[in-house]
Amino acid sequence: MGEHPSPGPAVAACAEAERIEELEPEADEQQPVASEDCDPGNTGYISTGKFRSLLESHSSKLDPHKREVLLALADSHADGQISYQDFVNLMSNKRSNSFRQAILQGNRRLCSKALLEEKGLNLSQRLIRHVAYETLPREIDRKWYYDSYTCCPPPWFMITITLLEVAFFLYNGVSLDQFVLQVTHPRYLKNSLVYHPQLRAQAWRYLTYILMHAGIEHLGLNVVLQLLVGVPLEMVHGATRIGLVYVAGVVAGSLAVSVADMTAPVVGSSGGVYALVSAHLANIVMNWSGMKCQFKLLRMAVALICMSMEFGRAVWLRFHPSAYPPCPHPSFVAHLGGVAVGITLGVVVLRNYEQRLQDQSLWWIFVAMYTVFVLFAVFWNIFAYTLLDLKLPPPP
Repeated sequence: MGEHPSPGPAVAACAEAERIEELEPEADEQQPVASEDCDPGNTGYISTGKFRSLLESHSSKLDPHKREVLLALADSHADGQISYQDFVNLMSNKRSNSFRQAILQGNRRLCSKALLEEKGLNLSQRLIRHVAYETLPREIDRKWYYDSYTCCPPPWFMITITLLEVAFFLYNGVSLDQFVLQVTHPRYLKNSLVYHPQLRAQAWRYLTYILMHAGIEHLGLNVVLQLLVGVPLEMVHGATRIGLVYVAGVVAGSLAVSVADMTAPVVGSSGGVYALVSAHLANIVMNWSGMKCQFKLLRMAVALICMSMEFGRAVWLRFHPSAYPPCPHPSFVAHLGGVAVGITLGVVVLRNYEQRLQDQSLWWIFVAMYTVFVLFAVFWNIFAYTLLDLKLPPPP
């Protein structure tokens, strides 16, 4: 028995179009599309005319927002053909940069009413729409997110980090019998999670210091910012990307302290928090006209005031006479390390919703810069303390 040649990719695209979740046809109602009608020459492309016909035949079952994106894809191809890869990218919710440009530069304008004008939404739909307008600057991205978000998985990363920080703070508060300015307690720095310059060889401390906070005033603001900014960002961009920015800010914060404030310990999650908040604020500024969140100027001012107050508190505490000399109070430099990560790696992540980061040249530039900084800090910690003959505070 002779083998039949495998169908071309555009033929597979036609078959896939009938199975996508948005159409949800009954199995007995499906009308198979003949392969020769989709891609007679087995070229890997489908004509925009046939693509439009396929959409129109299922228009009653296709979500209107996604139909707009599909039509924009069809109208954006002046050569009259759509590649199989563009189709796959669309159906898998993973859009390349070239695909986004094809959509944005399409000949067809998306002239239907904005997502904000839709009525009759239930509570969860209004929440998703609110998150979309809080974080995304383009209407087509907001509609895409609104249609595709399923809350599976939920924003578990930021919630888990926050619960861990609160749990460790309560445990320390009970064991030290102190909740305000815990850092002034003589046993505070004995905790194995705190970064201490004398114990910098214990590598886990560069990360675990986020579970310790100077006091309830320190923890409170970090938790509020993590939940108000971090959770919506994770709902849109996912735990992997937001977790990457957060952890990069945390590590950059402790390494920055080990380089710029060599005698000070570090506590608190401000490095990760400031990375997320700085990236979010920078993204708003860079896309000011596109961001449609309400009272954005006032809210940016409030966020900056809160960050400045927290930073001012950290600076004051750092230079306040220590309760256990000669060891100083925790450093404030971790905040600056987080900001540096936020306005570099963080901005690239937030500006490229559902695009492959590996396709962005800026991403690789900032990754290279971050890698160079980490390597520099590692060698600095190995050699500089000895070469500078620095007098460090005694170990706790």
